[in-house]
Amino acid sequence: MRRIDPRAAIEDGSGANGKGGQGGIVTERRAKEQTKTRRPPLYKVILLNDDYTPMEFVVDVLKVVFHKPHAEATRIMLYVHQNGMGVAGVYPYEIAETRVRTVEELARQHEYPLKCVMEKA
Repeated sequence: MRRIDPRAAIEDGSGANGKGGQGGIVTERRAKEQTKTRRPPLYKVILLNDDYTPMEFVVDVLKVVFHKPHAEATRIMLYVHQNGMGVAGVYPYEIAETRVRTVEELARQHEYPLKCVMEKA
């Protein structure tokens, strides 16, 4: 018994019914869908000024929590002191949320009323 290869019948043009004609493989080119990943929305982490938290503590928080060099931490601290609030950094939601919590926990541990909030950038 001879086996029939279905691919051979299509390729030689005889078609599946064996009557000949324009049988063959019909292929369509599909456009490759390109998916673009969007960057996550960013949030500003904002330090709020108060009259009780020492400036040195704010500088230390900016250095430890936000990884700012001393000069930049001092500049941000002075801006917060003079303007009532200032941006410590801009991050994706989860990171911003973690930094806000870390700042408030450090302030609570040292018994300072330093507040930190986040808002959409």
